[in-house]
Amino acid sequence: EKAVNLKKDLAEMQEWMTQAEEEYLEKDFEYKSPEELENAVEEMKRAKEDVLQKEVRVKILKDNIKMLAAKVPSSGQDLATELNVVLENYQLLCNRIRGKCHTLEEVWSCWIELLQYLDLETAWLNNLEERVQMTESLPDKLDAVNDALESLESVLRHPADNRTQIRELGQTLIDGGILDDIISEKLEAFNARYEELSHLAVSRQIALEQQLQTVRETDHILQVLQENLAELDRQLTSYLTDRVDAFQMPQEAQ
Repeated sequence: EKAVNLKKDLAEMQEWMTQAEEEYLEKDFEYKSPEELENAVEEMKRAKEDVLQKEVRVKILKDNIKMLAAKVPSSGQDLATELNVVLENYQLLCNRIRGKCHTLEEVWSCWIELLQYLDLETAWLNNLEERVQMTESLPDKLDAVNDALESLESVLRHPADNRTQIRELGQTLIDGGILDDIISEKLEAFNARYEELSHLAVSRQIALEQQLQTVRETDHILQVLQENLAELDRQLTSYLTDRVDAFQMPQEAQ
């Protein structure tokens, strides 16, 4: 009777493993939204826990069959053979579910990482747009133009590492058919805005450099003119002090 019960337990265990394999490993999932992906991750975590919890039952079966084999070798031998099959299938099921759970967790982590990089680069683009707007309608003053140019250049020196990560993470997910429509839409919008703002910022940088050069040249001309006027004022003052007749002065002084 004990052998019959153990045989029944082994059959039930094998049936449960077959159902678990069908439910968790043979479904053809399509992850078209973050919610679907997140639900799949949580489901596989529960599946892993469920399968691992069966380890206690498997161990009890193993111990009982060993005890029976020690008492009744003939019955125990047949059960031991069936047990080995169940143990092998159980270990295989555990490994496959662990692997799929790990893969889905990695995919979810990849998606979250992509969102984080997109947030960082979007914040940088917002900053760049703000700096570009601040360069509009600047007064023709050396300090104002120079400060605006340095501020814009400091933002443009932003490294390209984050954009590389965005491209690689996005392509990895798209190649796996994971959230491909959503990611493609996000990347297309991000890249379009990046290209537009980058070109606008570079154009403003060039315009500011030209404006700065013009302001410097104008300032230099004004400085030379002021120096010449100061020298002329000094000479005229000297003439007046010495009571020099106008007709005795150089033509430019007259």
